[in-house]
Amino acid sequence: MNLKDCFICQKHAGNIQTAGNVIYEDDTLYVGHIDQAGKPSYLGHIMIDLKRHAPTLGDMTIEEAQAFGVMMVRVSKALLASEKAEHVYSLVSGNSVPHLHMHLVPRYPNTPEQYWGPFDVYGWEEAPMGDNDEVTALCLRIKTYLENHHHE
Repeated sequence: MNLKDCFICQKHAGNIQTAGNVIYEDDTLYVGHIDQAGKPSYLGHIMIDLKRHAPTLGDMTIEEAQAFGVMMVRVSKALLASEKAEHVYSLVSGNSVPHLHMHLVPRYPNTPEQYWGPFDVYGWEEAPMGDNDEVTALCLRIKTYLENHHHE
C-alpha cells in the first residue's frame, strides 16, 4: 500500500483532522477517539494506532508489542475508572484500513445484553453518543487519568 493512501498514516502526518484531541502520542503509539466524520460518536470508543505502518499484530516488533499491550491496559483502566464503563471490548480487524490499530470500546452499565459487543453497543437507542465537544472532554479525562496513573 502507498503510505499516501493510508488513512492512519495521513492522520499521523497531520493531513487529516479527527474528532476530539490526542489522548497520548509518542514515537511508537497514537491514542485518540474514533471519528465518525462529523456525526455523533459513541463516547469512549478509543483507537490505539501503531505509528509505524504495519498491517497486522504479527508485523509488530517485540518492543512495539510491549508498548501496545501496556497502552491497551492503561486506556482500559481509564475507561473503567474515569468513564465508569463496566466492560471494555478490544478488537483488531484491519479489514478496511491495513494499518495496525486497536478499537477499545466501553460497555456502560444498563446496556441491554442484546447490545453487548464492540460494535453492537452502537445499536442501543440509549447508547451514549456525543458531539465533538463531548468527545474532546472525554479525551481530556482519559489523558488526565493516564498522566495521573502513569505506573498502574
